[in-house]
Amino acid sequence: MPVHVYWGDDEFALNRAIATLRDRTLDPAWASFNADKLLPDQADAVVQALNQAMTPPFGSGQRFIWLVDTPIAQRCSEALLAELERTLPHIPDTSVVVMTLAGKPDGRLKSTKLLKQHATIREFAAISPWKTDQLIRHVETIAREMHLTLTPKASELLADAVGNDTRQLVTELEKLSLYVSDGQGNGSIDEEAIATLVTTSTQNSLQLAAAIREGNTARALTLVADLFNRNEPALKIVTTLVGQVRTWLWVKLMVQLGERDERAIAQAADVSNPKRIYFLQKEVRSISLDQFQTALKLLLQLDLGLKQGAEPRSWMQTHVIQLCQTFQAPSSGQWR
Repeated sequence: MPVHVYWGDDEFALNRAIATLRDRTLDPAWASFNADKLLPDQADAVVQALNQAMTPPFGSGQRFIWLVDTPIAQRCSEALLAELERTLPHIPDTSVVVMTLAGKPDGRLKSTKLLKQHATIREFAAISPWKTDQLIRHVETIAREMHLTLTPKASELLADAVGNDTRQLVTELEKLSLYVSDGQGNGSIDEEAIATLVTTSTQNSLQLAAAIREGNTARALTLVADLFNRNEPALKIVTTLVGQVRTWLWVKLMVQLGERDERAIAQAADVSNPKRIYFLQKEVRSISLDQFQTALKLLLQLDLGLKQGAEPRSWMQTHVIQLCQTFQAPSSGQWR
């Protein structure tokens, strides 16, 4: 289909996909004539984009039209809907239209249903930092796109190092491509190359969660300092911690209730890979449900304070100390 609809909060990945599509579409010699970028503040931007799409390209190559942050999948007038119905089915293959959306498409709208019929819709969502299996698959996908081969252990280490930061992932892979034996990006990259070249993974929010669970205050405070030195947003750190503690809490609860089916536990804990449940069960074995509940309350207080304007670093340090103390206390009670 000549029409592509992109949306999502991973802006780097989204813009990278647009650049790739643009390079594939345009003849460099005729790019200045055949490329159009229409901003949302331009009058009748959608109509202009449709008109340009119906116009044959100059010279060789195709015509490329980028409609930026269009709201047509959130709101669309009857007149504009009629224009879309009239034009979308007939856009020629000599044109490529990219529509980036200002938000998630509203599936109830007629315009969204029309786009689903006549466009390729692709979401660029940032992967939750605790979904390690998805992060590894993301690393492997981007590596393949860059014609790089990683060993399974290298993919795991790289995912741990960059998390869901696609920009850093691409930067690290570009660096690694120069390291492989033939210098052309065709060699295999192993864990030794990751350890040698990739920015250390010690400043990882998931490792902070693990240090808190272990009650290791010194380690946790060091990780907090590292994260802030990397300009990691405090709310993003808290989001990761809440997600990880929530996962542990659900695993502990399901085990305590006598559930043995790893798939059922994974479904309840929102863990996409049931094989992870074995390791999660080991992590929560010596900790009570009460401790996880207390930790979750502290994290919600931390989140609220940050949103109300508390100084991020000191507020984070104070609550991390309290969280570590929560897990240092001997676990007791009926939920152990």
